[in-house]
Amino acid sequence: MVFKRLLGAIGVGGPSVDTVLDGGAALPGGALTGRVLLRGGGSAVDIEHIGLELIARVEAEHAEGESEGSVVFERFTVGGGFRLGEGEERELPFSVPLPWETPVTELHGQPLGVALGVRTEVAVAGARDKGDLDPLAVRPLPVQEAVLEAFGDLGFGFRSADLEYGHIGGTGQRLPFYQEIELTPAPQYAHAMNELELTFLVSPAGVEIVLEADKRGGPFSAGHDALTRFTVRHEDAPALDWQAEVDGWIRRMTEHHDAYGSHAAYGHDSHGYGHAGMPGTSHHSGPGLGTAVAAGAAGLAVGVVGGMVAAEAVDEIGDFFEGEEDDAEEA
Repeated sequence: MVFKRLLGAIGVGGPSVDTVLDGGAALPGGALTGRVLLRGGGSAVDIEHIGLELIARVEAEHAEGESEGSVVFERFTVGGGFRLGEGEERELPFSVPLPWETPVTELHGQPLGVALGVRTEVAVAGARDKGDLDPLAVRPLPVQEAVLEAFGDLGFGFRSADLEYGHIGGTGQRLPFYQEIELTPAPQYAHAMNELELTFLVSPAGVEIVLEADKRGGPFSAGHDALTRFTVRHEDAPALDWQAEVDGWIRRMTEHHDAYGSHAAYGHDSHGYGHAGMPGTSHHSGPGLGTAVAAGAAGLAVGVVGGMVAAEAVDEIGDFFEGEEDDAEEA
């Protein structure tokens, strides 16, 4: 048994901690399970509190430009109120609910370049120690997977994914940041847009799908950003013809130039970051043409393997966790 972190704030000879997450990627809105492993040091101590923090590496836009930082987006208490003996080993299993809006970090096992982590905090004798940090993998829900695969089947390619600090106005967003997945346009839409940004805002009832297209200008008009959103239910995942559904969304954005307005027209919301309100919500109240979600690694997953994510983004995620570990050591 290897313990990753001595609780430095408690002093030399104090207890050590390791948090082990159960194998496999978690689901937004699902359970995150694992174990906190404690081993006593040279003397008995009272463990007052054991907590878990969910953290994310996010980007923020401000007057001076852009910056990156870590945001804690959920906290849980998973134990405490017991005495840990000298050299004693104790295992504390836990099961905590992930927020529904937890970002997706992978598609068919391929990383998207989004860094999430689970940090363990242990309080002993009034001292709190950021004891351990573990990467968190999250796979898409069936609706999210179906939409991403439909974009891939239509010919859209994966460019990048990141987390943006701020709030998308007019939506049910609850976390202080949102995920943007940037796609290159399919050939049949390349004349109409430079890129497409996709955001999923998940709730127990369904998924808000926010689309922003960087539209190309014409001979007598400048380019602009077109925004819209659509809402689907979780139970629609196996019921809709997703390729036809997504194609319809894109056609509405590209063919109706003035239907959704521009990014500038709606301004920015919370803290000066993120997008503002978007009109034109489309709600689907019943099942469409029946097609099942493809089980294989298709569509955008191919673009993920061939894009920058497979190499560069993995390095970025590693840098994120190394930086967090250094911060914990200095605390």
